[in-house]
Amino acid sequence: MPKPTGPMARHGRLPRHRAWATALGIVASVLAVALVSGTSVAAIAGGTLVAAPKTVPLSTDDQKVASTADITAMQGGANILLIGSDTRIGQFDSDEDVQGARNDVTILVHISQDHQQLTAVSFPRDLMVPIPACTNPATGTTYPAAASAQFNTSLGNGGVSCVVDTVENLTGLRIPYAGLITFDGVISMSNALGGVDVCVAQPINDEYTGLHLSAGEHTLQGSDALAFLRTRHGVGDGSDLARISSQQVFLSALLRKITSGDTLTDPVTLYRLASAALHNMTLSDGLAQARSLVGLATTLRGMDTGNMLFVQYPVADDPADSARVIVDQEAAHTLNVALQTDQKTSLSDSTTGRASEESKSGTAASGTASSGSGTSGASGSAGSSSAGSSSSAASSAKSSATPTPTTSATPLPSSITGQSANEQTCSVGN
Repeated sequence: MPKPTGPMARHGRLPRHRAWATALGIVASVLAVALVSGTSVAAIAGGTLVAAPKTVPLSTDDQKVASTADITAMQGGANILLIGSDTRIGQFDSDEDVQGARNDVTILVHISQDHQQLTAVSFPRDLMVPIPACTNPATGTTYPAAASAQFNTSLGNGGVSCVVDTVENLTGLRIPYAGLITFDGVISMSNALGGVDVCVAQPINDEYTGLHLSAGEHTLQGSDALAFLRTRHGVGDGSDLARISSQQVFLSALLRKITSGDTLTDPVTLYRLASAALHNMTLSDGLAQARSLVGLATTLRGMDTGNMLFVQYPVADDPADSARVIVDQEAAHTLNVALQTDQKTSLSDSTTGRASEESKSGTAASGTASSGSGTSGASGSAGSSSAGSSSSAASSAKSSATPTPTTSATPLPSSITGQSANEQTCSVGN
């Protein structure tokens, strides 16, 4: 819903599912690198949360909205901020001398008021933005407002609430719900699913994360799935922007697996996935309520994965620092207004990011996925696949799947990259 201050699906449809199952698919996919909501757990357990997730307060205004509004009928749609925390403990790809938590993955999820579209917006960690004054809830230290600071310092400044305030200022939206997940949650979730099938267009070799993947199809879980989500040096041009587009490849593949018949008809797998989420997350007070979680499931009932967009917040190179980016004001304004006014939006063709491309067939190649978990590290042969899949994965030809156009969709600028959840894309190594 708007803050007081301030093409769609290009591929085929999936069948409708029960509300809780669809909700699990959406939330679990987006939160594989950010938060995993307990929506499915609330529904599976008959509306009772079977675990007690940590909770955190947001600003007074956001708390008030969350406590009084119905997430299923919010004017202008519902907004949830999802944060992936990097404590930098054991993160050997960090080239900065930093300590403490960083919001190195931040995704804003907007669910339209008519429950027909979901837009997940990824914010680059190296984006230079204004950050409001925040107080760290753990230490009590107060950080003054900064006219320009690196986006991923906001979590360390003031916790989840500070990240929410920063994104609200950036987008002009009111965000009454938020949550955070650590890297352990990613490992637990991928294990619960028995791995996620991803496509690699060009070999990925990253000595920092220990990820080594040949071109082709791979089934990743555990530490390998985490390494795939974390790798920056191994994909595209080695930037955080490349990492975002590669993460979108994983998220889309994860969502397709969760919404597949094999997963949806296996309550044990669904429960394990939801349980893994609940035990590795921190929710805002308003989201950590059974009514909010079950309501979230209701908003996602029957939503087509083709109407779920992953997009990157538009940026440009920072003229003051080549290692940083700044907001692309014109494109960002278009996206912000679309979110504020709850417009249906669509992506242009060929808008995948710096480290992803469309697969040749648009479907996972039968028989090419590794049957194992895709071990990586010293072996250097994670998830080895048949050589014949390499050339297919490397092709950027368009999918042959039947498009599902969204009525009266507003085209986003071509500079805004991303994909819909049912587009089958490949991660591009460097």
